[in-house]
Amino acid sequence: MARLICVFILSLWLKSSALAQYADPLTGNVGVVYNRETTFSVRLTTSRGFLMGMEFGRLQTYYKTTYFHLSAGELRHPKEQRQSADPLLSRSFRPYIFGKQNNALVLRGAWGVKRYFSEKAKQRGVAVGVNYSIGPTLALMKPYYLAICYPNPTRPGDCRIVHEKYSDENANLFLDENGRIKGASPFTRGLGEISPRPGLNASAALHFDWGAFDEFVKAFEVGILLDAFPTSIPILVSNDNPRLFVNFFVCLQLGKRR
Repeated sequence: MARLICVFILSLWLKSSALAQYADPLTGNVGVVYNRETTFSVRLTTSRGFLMGMEFGRLQTYYKTTYFHLSAGELRHPKEQRQSADPLLSRSFRPYIFGKQNNALVLRGAWGVKRYFSEKAKQRGVAVGVNYSIGPTLALMKPYYLAICYPNPTRPGDCRIVHEKYSDENANLFLDENGRIKGASPFTRGLGEISPRPGLNASAALHFDWGAFDEFVKAFEVGILLDAFPTSIPILVSNDNPRLFVNFFVCLQLGKRR
């Protein structure tokens, strides 16, 4: 019987190790230690884009968390300018980006570290720290289609709409600013023509966590995000498409520790 009791107590101790009490050696404060955290994040970037992602973290110490990050979004050329669709056809077509030939959809993975250097979270304040990561980027190049007006030779004044991506043959129409472009085609056009471009990403940010040692994660970040590729990413019909994309961002994170 004594052995059964010892085994039972030991199993309970192992199951509750993720919620064991921890005494901070610097302050002597006692708190709850969690092993893992999972968060959902939304980043708004200076290129008028946004990223949605997930982080899967492991709490290494009271002040250090390592994590793996996954996110999806879109790279934008810094010179993109949105223009209105033809007002007579605005219900049929979306606003478009003049001179754009590809959407650069991106998938990012990264390994990162969060380090806190603030004591305030233990008094229900804001924990301040840094967050940095590096990992692979995969840009998925999807041709950008426009609704272009072709005059109907049998009916003067009538317009025949054709959805086309950029090519050398239609360059004069695709880049026509005199009303031949009626708007952007549906986003689904071109999904079957996606081509991949591998690259790398790195980020660094200031991290603010309202209760860094609570069960629920409520964090905010301000930082910089870099994406680099071996060759230029052809987003616009232009010779100045970059290989390096630099974005400043703000990020909201919500999640849970366990």
